[in-house]
Amino acid sequence: MTEHNALQGWWLRVVLTAAMALPMLIFYAVGTLGPLIVADLGVPTHWLGWLITSAFGFAALLSLWAGPLVNWVGTRRAMAMLFWSTVGAYGLLASLPGFVGVVLALAACGIAQALANPVTNLLIAERVEPRHKAAVVGLKQSGVQVSALFAGLLLPTLAVTFGWRMALASLLIPALVLAFLGPRVAPREHKGKPLSLAVARPNGRLALLMSVQLCVGIVLSSFVTFLGVFAAGQGMPAALIGGLIAGFGVMGIVARIFLTPLGARMADESWLLLVLLLLSSVALWLTSLAAPGSHWPLWAGALGMGLTAVATNAIAMSMVLRDPGFGSPAPAAGLLSVGFFGGFALGPPLFGLVQNGPRGFAYAWLALIGVLLVGCLLSLLLSRVRLRHKSTAGVAVESSLRVVK
Repeated sequence: MTEHNALQGWWLRVVLTAAMALPMLIFYAVGTLGPLIVADLGVPTHWLGWLITSAFGFAALLSLWAGPLVNWVGTRRAMAMLFWSTVGAYGLLASLPGFVGVVLALAACGIAQALANPVTNLLIAERVEPRHKAAVVGLKQSGVQVSALFAGLLLPTLAVTFGWRMALASLLIPALVLAFLGPRVAPREHKGKPLSLAVARPNGRLALLMSVQLCVGIVLSSFVTFLGVFAAGQGMPAALIGGLIAGFGVMGIVARIFLTPLGARMADESWLLLVLLLLSSVALWLTSLAAPGSHWPLWAGALGMGLTAVATNAIAMSMVLRDPGFGSPAPAAGLLSVGFFGGFALGPPLFGLVQNGPRGFAYAWLALIGVLLVGCLLSLLLSRVRLRHKSTAGVAVESSLRVVK
């Protein structure tokens, strides 16, 4: 019985990780295969930003109702919806021609991206013991970086041999396997809550955390989308560009697995978010120093961003799951995703607009550093709000004890 439970726990973690990895893989594919996609479609470089916007703009919009939808249909049906929409997105990507076809395929992937955090968070709340929750959240969030590792290591070789479309079509195989088997990890029975189409309003603390994630989304999406193009402009070959994304992914896995439980042991994770965003700004500054004869800043920037900025989303999700002050798990995770995906939708086209200007990448990297500093200020404000709430709650408890006496 113990071995059976261990096997179930292992498979649950695999499915949770895959549910985060498969929908996000397309994002890292654009970053890795960007030069090939631009050349094949015959579009300007800054148009890559609109590919990311098509996926994450739709995901941000759907995230407004993703949490209530998951509560209504239950984790089993929601998990099936996630994996089957991923299958549909990769199928469309392999078959629809032209730039508009790619935009439509990525928009379909936005359905899975919107469902990913609410359904995985609710499944963790249902199936994982409280003492393991933070570690499992860090593990499943690292699935996003597993997709970066895969995109960096394998996609360039597959794309050179079979073309970038067929390289992405190969992902239909694991997507189909998970569509059939993945939903079985969720409880069969579900007492659904009534579905409300009213848009939930975040409380003050959740609104601040959403704003921090908006800043992180803007920076991460811009960085990964244009890192390959920037590196190619400095003379880096395609294989090494894939290595950059893979290294970014490895560091992201390490950061999310180790920093999420660390944050859970802190009195207030907002300070950890602040430190990580400050270190991320240093990594961006290093990236901007790259030149045709000097590629080490590219490696320092990619590895540094993986170790710092990537971990902040997992930490934020853990905060939402552990602290009821942010709201119930599924709706709060959905709203948090609105902020994060909203940043992903806004970042690349805005970065492309600045990059297309007279100062090119120099001003574009500087603009991202400014966004991170805004995120630092918001993290500091969130810490003060949470501290004020704890102080107020403590006074209320003390007053009630006096009344009882």
